[in-house]
Amino acid sequence: MVNVSLTGLAQELNQRENSGIPIRVGLIGCGEMGTDIVVCMSRMKGVKLSAIVERNPKNAFEALKLVNPDDQTKAVESADKLNAIIENNETVVTNNPQAVFESGLIDVVIDATGVPDAGANLGLQAINHGKHLVMMNVEADVTIGPILNHYANKAGVVYSLGAGDEPSACMELIEFASSLGYNIIAAGKGKNNPLDFDAVPEDYEEEARNRNMNPRMLVEFVDGSKTMVEMAAIANATGLIPDRPGMHGPKAGLDELSNILIPVSRGGILSAPGRVDFSIGKGVAPGVFVVIEADHPRLHERMRDLKMGEGPFFTLYRPFHMTSLEVPLTCARVVLRKQPDMAPLKRLSAEVCAVAKTDLATGDSLGLIGEHTYRAKTYQANEAKAQKAVPCGLLNGAKVKAAIKKGSLITYENTQIDHTTHIAKLRKEQDSLT
Repeated sequence: MVNVSLTGLAQELNQRENSGIPIRVGLIGCGEMGTDIVVCMSRMKGVKLSAIVERNPKNAFEALKLVNPDDQTKAVESADKLNAIIENNETVVTNNPQAVFESGLIDVVIDATGVPDAGANLGLQAINHGKHLVMMNVEADVTIGPILNHYANKAGVVYSLGAGDEPSACMELIEFASSLGYNIIAAGKGKNNPLDFDAVPEDYEEEARNRNMNPRMLVEFVDGSKTMVEMAAIANATGLIPDRPGMHGPKAGLDELSNILIPVSRGGILSAPGRVDFSIGKGVAPGVFVVIEADHPRLHERMRDLKMGEGPFFTLYRPFHMTSLEVPLTCARVVLRKQPDMAPLKRLSAEVCAVAKTDLATGDSLGLIGEHTYRAKTYQANEAKAQKAVPCGLLNGAKVKAAIKKGSLITYENTQIDHTTHIAKLRKEQDSLT
């Protein structure tokens, strides 16, 4: 039970609870992150996890038992049976996403699949059926987010990245600073895991098991790919850009960011203001930051007086992000306020490309991000286009058509993608609009 007088969003949710009609959520994917959402949402008022779509229903049942050990939820397939259970204010499990899309009772859908092509397919279907879409699948967003947002706007629904991940947490600081009239010199995150470009799932199976993670997803963090994806998402929602391919990633501690992630002309490492980057320095992870400049003497004086540093550049810092545990708040805001927490602009500022993780031979098949064949590397979108780089989200199932040396960029000249996938088709359409 909450032990304070309710204000803001909590008050709005309490009013929704008292109305007897909670915000009804459909969750697609019940792995590590999805399980967090199941438990988190069970504690909230005014929002109800009404349906879980899971290819392996056992995962959903186990998640529900964390909330209620005596849970007896069964799987259904038809929309009619699904609706009957939802109307009884219970949670339903299904392996049929169409049943959720066709249900008139579901307000908002969360994509927690983590697979770009699944995000393209299921996300577009959810939008076309009039559902708000909360995207946890950032790999899909950085590839086809603008076209999904385009379709959401046409359908009169909201497309939003989920709160809690570093991009959305960083956007809170960006909104705060820009609302006060400050230019953003740099924005980014601290990298959590030690950086190992050569990481492969087999090397991290034990750690993944101990952390209840998928080894592939853990490797995506370790080899730097996730950082590339997350910083691109910030860039694409703001117009900020990476300063160079892969960004700088300095070993800058929290008290050093405002001296290092500033323009070269002012003693830093950036070619100009308005960049996304990350730090591997002490004390930054798991937080996010924004570097701003107090360009008026009075503001400089006050910030220094408030112990924010010596200036003229200052770091705004959020010391935590709660990943999936914050996502239900996005569901609430898109339904109650019809506003996204974070959404891409019409045109990409950054492109998440890929470089070979090992020597690749003609005929080799590429897998998912976080596996064996490549790692992500973020470029400015115009640079990526000039080098004919393949967006990372299109590489699963692609074939190497000319040998690629370890560390070399994967391009349309050395790789053949599968143009029949949902994400490839949407990306082609997105490119035609820009």
